Amino acid sequence: MSDNRSRGGRGRGSGAARGARSTPGSRDDKPRREAILDLSKFIDKQIRVKFTGGREVTGTLKGYDQLLNLVMDDIEEALRDPTTGLLLAPRRTRSLGLAVIRGTSLIVLNPLDG
Repeated sequence: MSDNRSRGGRGRGSGAARGARSTPGSRDDKPRREAILDLSKFIDKQIRVKFTGGREVTGTLKGYDQLLNLVMDDIEEALRDPTTGLLLAPRRTRSLGLAVIRGTSLIVLNPLDG
């Protein structure tokens, strides 16, 4: 039976993790990447969000995270015709209040004021 520790097998602390650089300070070498979408300028402002499946809501953005999960308040959902899927002609909405919105279901996010 061979000794795995001598070959860098399953021993403890035998070097850098798989795929990691072994040079000291390697995390500081790359400049910090900025987010593609900066939602901080839309906090406490009205936004419109469109989802996969066709739903559309408007409301006030209260918070978000790096996965684009949103916390929105005063949400109103635009109602659609169940047979055609089109927005109702006289625009009708239903109030949803406060909600947490999963970032995986977002398609479009835009401010209402511009």
